[in-house]
Amino acid sequence: MPVVLGIESSCDETSAAVVVDGRDVRSSIVSAQVDLHARYGGIVPEIAARAHLERIQPVIAEALAEAGVGFAELDAIAVTDGPGLVGSLVVGVMAAKSLALVHGLPLVPVDHLEAHCTSAAITAEASPWPAVALVVSGGHTSLYLVRDPLAIELLGQTIDDAAGEAFDKVAAILELGYPGGPVIQKAAEGGDPRAVDFPRKGPRSGPFDFSYSGLKTAVLYHVYGAGQKYGSVAHLSARQIADVAASFQAALVAPLVRRTLAAAERHGVGSIVVGGGVAANALLRADLASACERAGLTLHLTPMAYCTDNAAMIASRGDDLLRAGVRAGLTLEPRGGLVRRRKTRRGRETHP
Repeated sequence: MPVVLGIESSCDETSAAVVVDGRDVRSSIVSAQVDLHARYGGIVPEIAARAHLERIQPVIAEALAEAGVGFAELDAIAVTDGPGLVGSLVVGVMAAKSLALVHGLPLVPVDHLEAHCTSAAITAEASPWPAVALVVSGGHTSLYLVRDPLAIELLGQTIDDAAGEAFDKVAAILELGYPGGPVIQKAAEGGDPRAVDFPRKGPRSGPFDFSYSGLKTAVLYHVYGAGQKYGSVAHLSARQIADVAASFQAALVAPLVRRTLAAAERHGVGSIVVGGGVAANALLRADLASACERAGLTLHLTPMAYCTDNAAMIASRGDDLLRAGVRAGLTLEPRGGLVRRRKTRRGRETHP
């Protein structure tokens, strides 16, 4: 049973975890940076990178101590090599390479989004594959066909803003705070999701692509008037703010549900898995559950603890890749930016 140390630093969570046999999570330590970025209403890459540098070694030490293992008991180190913020990724990759070199351990590169694709399997009673995977977070909104953990194909993605980014921007428009997902969800509880007819159509670029820039702009214009920029929401009552929040949230969730089920039908799979920070949204979880029940599909929702960025999913994914013979050399470099359209093939070697 492989014992894998996972390291995650793709954005603003510094995380380390020890996972045995791919599913037995012995420790999962996450150091979040919400307090550092809240005043800016979004993540500042330079601040995120510095915080990772300060926290990476203590977080790794805590994960090993909680799991009750030392480096001698590890079989490999798995690390997120992308996509993400380059400055943040560098910290995790350099830490993993250093530890692998010093302790003579295999280094396994893990694609952050592919880890989200397979994160629901950590606690699933039975294998969910093949499945359509929805990955929805602050930086990414994508659909994948997962035939098995070593055969993952990108079907579509956002062509502009990701769902989590839209949550943050609309929360800023409504002066609700940061991060946007939880505060919008809370405000929406007292609102009418049919009060404002915000756009719910997807882009024409592809049947499984998404777009949220237009929805964000529609909220901005509804609140302040066409062509206007951010101002004060003092002219809105608490009920009006709640209605806008609820209507926006409903308009954001609708295409996620519709296109995910369409992808499952197109590819003839009976399961849907959902991962990423926005997968914690209560409306998304409820609407997907209802839609899957009507369609006769099995829904695997990632547990809340593994929705936001975490190293447990990196270690679990690393276990799959380790068994397939995937290794990285000390020349491993981080991959910044957004997801690339590519397939994962069995036993591929990355950065030899």
